[in-house]
Amino acid sequence: MRISGGDARGIPLEVPKGDRVRPATDGMRQAVFSSLAAFVPGATFLDLFAGSGAYGLEALSRGAAGGVFVERDPKALACLRRNVASVSRSLGTARITAGAVEIRPGDACQPGLTGTGQVPDLVFVDPPYELIEEVAPLLFARLADLLAPKPEAIVAFEYPGEITLNPPGWVLVKRIGKGARQPTVGFFRPVPRAEN
Repeated sequence: MRISGGDARGIPLEVPKGDRVRPATDGMRQAVFSSLAAFVPGATFLDLFAGSGAYGLEALSRGAAGGVFVERDPKALACLRRNVASVSRSLGTARITAGAVEIRPGDACQPGLTGTGQVPDLVFVDPPYELIEEVAPLLFARLADLLAPKPEAIVAFEYPGEITLNPPGWVLVKRIGKGARQPTVGFFRPVPRAEN
């Protein structure tokens, strides 16, 4: 698995052995970032259930200003740290400034781990598929609060094609993927909250 585009294109990414992490495929990441296109340069991101960090690192390669990775699995965290270091070296200090990238060990569903002090422009969510029905309502509720000041933010949520996500307070802007039993990514935006 490699970075598929941008300044770090071709940099290999480590993935922990075993089946605990299901990394986003190169093809899916290319489709996601083709859809995001001009939205990525200068953006900040939050990568939840980061695993190898493929989504966030792809964003950095394509011009994102920085972001936060959240992952709890120790083996995935070790790979994530090495992948961040490898991509950061490739991009250099002219692109990745000190403090622009943060790795937070912990559960993406726990309070406090999704907040960084800065409201992200992009949120990547790629949980284990078997957890989606359990975690999606909680994540969308927390992200609605986090992204309330920035209704133009986009949540890119990867899930199996046979699932339909209709979180209250969110609009599905676009969905890409090959249908049932294949990965799909839904692009969601929060519905702007009425001013009091």
